[in-house]
Amino acid sequence: MTSPLVLIVEDEAPLAEMLSYNLDKAGYRTLVAATGEDALSRVNVDAPDLAIVDWMLPERSGIEVCRELRARTETRNLPIIMLTARGEESDRVLGLEAGADDYVVKPYSPREMVARVRALLRRSESHSIVPRVDFLDIVIDLDAHKVTRDGRAVHLSPTCFKLLETLMGRPGYVYSRDGLLSRVWGGDVFVEPRTVDAHIRRLRKALNSNGGKDVIRTVRGAGYALDEQTR
Repeated sequence: MTSPLVLIVEDEAPLAEMLSYNLDKAGYRTLVAATGEDALSRVNVDAPDLAIVDWMLPERSGIEVCRELRARTETRNLPIIMLTARGEESDRVLGLEAGADDYVVKPYSPREMVARVRALLRRSESHSIVPRVDFLDIVIDLDAHKVTRDGRAVHLSPTCFKLLETLMGRPGYVYSRDGLLSRVWGGDVFVEPRTVDAHIRRLRKALNSNGGKDVIRTVRGAGYALDEQTR
């Protein structure tokens, strides 16, 4: 079986080389692009399994690259890790809302990055023993990794897909942020609770894009639930 291909979009050659070396050592194949334009031109040809995108890039920023990848049909479900020196909460939320599935602040340890890559790939490839889950007009086909609402395709990132799968597993049950972090992100990688809020917003937007009713209920101070009665 071919090992996963990781696209590294990083304009600082020493950092790209270090990251590539450690991922290669961990058993992954790697591909390096030094600019946003180069990355966007290569993704459709090389079909990476995951992308690590630096925020600060020449020509086009990592945020722009992330948004473009999410806008393209062939890469809208590509797992993306945003890599940046920006550590402010507002910047992290911006990166997640642009389409990133995870966010790593420089400087980082190679071991942490490998763990995050492994965890994100595991989430994107995971399947349930139940091939289909329904809630109202929303259907998840777990074998095909597709979501439809009222017969129309709903395009989700791997993390949002797993988040929806978790919520649909127990309609009406209120999951705390920590509970969702544990089920969706796993316990082996540190992710801040606010990450859940950013992905819930993305999931809501995708589900309601064709005028559908909002079925995700926010329970102040408690968490989120999938519920026919959201008010």
